[in-house]
Amino acid sequence: MKKTVKVIALILVLLLAAAAAGILVLWHNELASVASFQKIRDRNDAHMDGAVYALNVKGGFYLEDFIAQGGVSNDSELISFVVDHITKGLIPVHIDNPEIGCSSFTARTADGDALFARNYDMKKTNTCIVRTEGGNGRHATISTADLGLLGMDADADVEGLIDKITCLAAVYAPLDGMNDAGVACGVYMTYQGPEGNVVATDQQTDRPDMTTTTFLRLVLDYADDLDEAVEIAKAYDMHDSAGTSYHYMVADASGRSAIFEWVAGTDAADTDGSARQLVITVSDQDAQIGENEGASDTQWVTNFVIQPGYYASEEDQKGLDRYRHIEGQLMAAGGVLQGERAAMDVLASVGRRSWNHNSGEHLTIHSAVYNLTNKTVDWVPNENYDDPEAWFTFAL
Repeated sequence: MKKTVKVIALILVLLLAAAAAGILVLWHNELASVASFQKIRDRNDAHMDGAVYALNVKGGFYLEDFIAQGGVSNDSELISFVVDHITKGLIPVHIDNPEIGCSSFTARTADGDALFARNYDMKKTNTCIVRTEGGNGRHATISTADLGLLGMDADADVEGLIDKITCLAAVYAPLDGMNDAGVACGVYMTYQGPEGNVVATDQQTDRPDMTTTTFLRLVLDYADDLDEAVEIAKAYDMHDSAGTSYHYMVADASGRSAIFEWVAGTDAADTDGSARQLVITVSDQDAQIGENEGASDTQWVTNFVIQPGYYASEEDQKGLDRYRHIEGQLMAAGGVLQGERAAMDVLASVGRRSWNHNSGEHLTIHSAVYNLTNKTVDWVPNENYDDPEAWFTFAL
């Protein structure tokens, strides 16, 4: 009897060991990634500040599989891909509908460094700095994700294993970021469509498919420069996420930048998302849209399509006031800023907590200044520009 009990116990131990080994083999990258997840700044509910987290993603997060299957053509397919590959079908993932305001610009420093700066405007939310390690033809990257879009409560800390595993989906939801080649990108809403009826881009050709944040993911991982980002955009059908419309800015270490827009005719007639075509406006071609001459390395964007003649009136151009304010700041400096702090000051000047007597409906969740020459980023959450403990600097 004792011998039988020992044999059974040994078998149970071996089975448990085999199960543990199987989990380790299946989840080793995910477990290492979850172990890296940490809070780096607390919430401040009085200031409407969400918490800030950091996540180091191990391995390739199945991006090759994403490409091999032809990408995804909507948010549901993206969720299915993330659940199948990252959470192994065990943990559901939810992606919320964002209403992204935002401002962005490029400039030079007095030392000649190329800068890409960005405000992310949204309601109160928790955010996450996501780092990937590169390899197998991919670049190492750093980006920012909004954890509220993954269902995390802005008024609570992200705690518990299930929530942390869910946050691994943040790797497929970048809002802005940079890679180790000095390529940076960001996304901004455009509200395209007549009389407030926003129409999402939904191209339908035989090209593979991408959604809003997966376009950023592909650029961050595979683009060596602006030209390669252009090739990525041309190679895929764009399907805007969350039933709304967006445009994008991409810049590289040379100082060149471009705004990527999917448009068809004028805003009043732009009602068929499948008919939209990609239009790319490169910084040294800005004269075609009436930009100031003499600052070809400088470009800026807010929340309206920049193509001339697209809108019937200025009232239809969302964020035009912020656009003109940034333009004035950059032109006064000749497109050359003293450094990252000066670039952050421009972002602060259009921070939504104080901009245009804001009622609190819109908040600037984070401000980032990417140095594309040095591959560093200065990152400030929730307009806490004067708090040294809120000023984070990361390097690739």
